[in-house]
Amino acid sequence: MAKDIHNSEEVNEQRFPNVEKSLRPNGPNDRKVGKIPYLFMWVGDGVNMGNMTLGASIVVAGAATLNIFQTLLAAFISILIISTVFALNDRMGYKDGVPYVIQLRMSFGVKGTVISSLLRGVPAIIWYGIQSWIGGSALNEIMIILTDGAFDNIAICFVLLTLVQIVLSWYGFHSIKWIETVASFVIMISMVYVFTILVTSYGDELVTNWVQIDGSWGLPFFGYIMVFLGNYAAIFLNASDYSRELETGISDGKRGFMYFTPIFISYGFILMVGAMTASVTGVTNPPTALAMVIDNSYVTLGVSAFIVMATIATNMVANIIPPTYVISLITKARYRVAVTITGLLAMGAFPWMLVQESNSQGLDLFIKTYSAFLGPIVAILLVDYYLMRKQKLNVANLYKQDGPFAGYNLNAFLAMIIGAAFAFINVDLAWIIGFVVASIVYPLLSKYAFQGSRFKEGTIFEK
Repeated sequence: MAKDIHNSEEVNEQRFPNVEKSLRPNGPNDRKVGKIPYLFMWVGDGVNMGNMTLGASIVVAGAATLNIFQTLLAAFISILIISTVFALNDRMGYKDGVPYVIQLRMSFGVKGTVISSLLRGVPAIIWYGIQSWIGGSALNEIMIILTDGAFDNIAICFVLLTLVQIVLSWYGFHSIKWIETVASFVIMISMVYVFTILVTSYGDELVTNWVQIDGSWGLPFFGYIMVFLGNYAAIFLNASDYSRELETGISDGKRGFMYFTPIFISYGFILMVGAMTASVTGVTNPPTALAMVIDNSYVTLGVSAFIVMATIATNMVANIIPPTYVISLITKARYRVAVTITGLLAMGAFPWMLVQESNSQGLDLFIKTYSAFLGPIVAILLVDYYLMRKQKLNVANLYKQDGPFAGYNLNAFLAMIIGAAFAFINVDLAWIIGFVVASIVYPLLSKYAFQGSRFKEGTIFEK
C-alpha cells in the first residue's frame, strides 16, 4: 500500500539525506497551493502567445486550412483529452507527493529515468525560449513606443526578460501563485478586448477567410487535434510536479474539473483568437499580428504589456519547473542553481528560428515529433500505476539507488521505442498512435519478456 507522506522538512531530511530538497516527497504541510490559485494557474498557463501561435498555425500561406467549426471542435476534443490525462496522471504526485522525475523511476528505473526525463526537459527548455522570444518581441514593441523608435532591439529585450524570469523562478511555487492569479485576470481581459476588436472591425474578413471556407474534415482536422493536444502533451506528462503542491483533501473528480474548466476557458479562447488574428492579417507571429489589428499605439502598448505578463506566467508553470527538476536529478544541483541553468539553456535554444513566419509549420512538426515519444511515456506511466500496480507503491523505494527500482527497465524502453516508431508512420497523429501502441506493448512485454526482471515485483505479474 502506498504510504502517506506527512513528513516535516526535518523528517524528510532524515529519510532522504542525499536527495535534493526539491525532489523529496511533499507532505500536507508542504503543499503551498490552494484550490483557487490552482485554477488560476491553469488559466494563466492557457492564455499565452505560444498557444495563440498554435491557433494561428491553421493559416498557411495566408489561407485558413480549417473553418471556424472545425477549429473549435478540434480544440474541444484536444482539451477533453488533455483534462482526462491530467486527472489520471496527477494522482501519484497528489497522493504520494513525489515529482515527475521520481515518478518515472517506477517504470523506467533509477538510471533509466535520466534518459526518459530528458524527453520532457528538452522540449520545455525550447518552449521556454520560444515563449521568452515572443515576450521579448512584445517588450520591444513597448520600448519602440516609449522611446519613439529610438530603441529597437528584440535580442536585448529577450535576454532581459529571461533574466527576470530566472530571478522570479528562484522562489518556486511561492512566486507562481501570485503571478498566475494576477496575470490570468489581466490577460483574459486584454484578450476579450482583442476579440471584440476582431469581431466588430474585421467581421467581414473573418467570415470570408475563416467562417465560410470549406476547410477539411480529413487528416488536417485530426492533425490539428494532435497539434493542439501536443502542446499540453509535455505538460500533463509531469502532472505530478503540480499536483504535489496542491492542498490535500480534493477528490479525483474535483481535480479533473479543476483542469478542464480553466483550460477550456483559457486555452480554447486563445486558440480561437489566434486563428481569428491570423485569418485577418495572414501573420502567425502574435505580437506582429496584434500590432496590425490594433492600430493605436496606446492600446498596443497595453496589449504588449499583457503579452509580456503572459510569457512570464506560462513559463513559470509549464517550462521552468520540469527541466529544473531534471537538471537537479542529473547534476545534483540545488534548486536555484538548476533554475538558472534552465534559463541560460533557453537563451541558447535559438527560439527566433522557430517563430519566423517561414517556420510556422516547423513549429507544428517540432511538437508532433516530440509528442511521438511523450505519448508512449505517459501511456507506460498510467498502465504501470493503474493496471499493473493497482496504485500500490512504497514511495521510499523510489529513492533507493540499490532498491527494487535500481538500474534500467528494458521493458519500458522497448515499449517507448516501439510506440514512437509506430507514431512516426504518421507524424500528424504521433501522440495518439504512440500512446495506444505503448499501452498495448508495455504490459505484454512486462508479462512475457525478461522473466527475472526486478520491475515485476509489486505488479500483477509478480510470481
